[in-house]
Amino acid sequence: MKPIKILLLTLLAALSMGAVAQEAAIRKNLAERLPNLPKIDEVSKTPMPGLYEVRVNQSDIFYTDEKGNFLIQGSLIDTQARVDLTEQRIEKLTAIAFKDLPLKDAFTIVRGNGKRKMAVFSDPNCGFCKRFERDLVKIDNVTVHLFLYPVLGADSVEKSRNVWCAKDKAKAYLDWMVRDVTPPAASCDSAAVARNVEFGKKARITGTPTIIFADGSRVPGAIDMARIEKFLTDAKP
Repeated sequence: MKPIKILLLTLLAALSMGAVAQEAAIRKNLAERLPNLPKIDEVSKTPMPGLYEVRVNQSDIFYTDEKGNFLIQGSLIDTQARVDLTEQRIEKLTAIAFKDLPLKDAFTIVRGNGKRKMAVFSDPNCGFCKRFERDLVKIDNVTVHLFLYPVLGADSVEKSRNVWCAKDKAKAYLDWMVRDVTPPAASCDSAAVARNVEFGKKARITGTPTIIFADGSRVPGAIDMARIEKFLTDAKP
């Protein structure tokens, strides 16, 4: 083996060992000094020299120095590119592939040929969700996977249960969201609704409606017909 190649391999090995030791030091110091900090999932370098990302709870981000002497919570912004690096990182960590959605815990609303697909996380007491649904009913050739996501209180949980337990879930939901007809009381195994809330927490779905298109694009909040059509057209699974 040529001397230069040996030297390069030696340097790479030394750098790798140094990085491992540095990560171990950060983990050790933060765990000892901040016992209430959740278990660290990952420590990685950031584009800013001397600053390290500390990831906990799957997608919660903190920053620290190379020794774990300081801990920062907030956004890391690249001022040259004018990009929020923290937001980008969280979006990547919480991205949801359409195929990974728990569709068994949703019901479907099919219009036209149903070829285009989207998923919606909706709270029945969300005014923006109602506005969104009143636009969505005008969209043709789409299959909507509707996840009941009651995050606005006990009445939302009750209405979600009544919709989920209705003989025709889609009709009960649209009667309420579009026509203001309260879903009649009903009971059944509604554990799917609770699972939706747990799934949403892990995926950082923090508001309703949240829309996910077939290519994994996530849109928080109500959007109008033109934007719905554009996302549906652009989405390529």
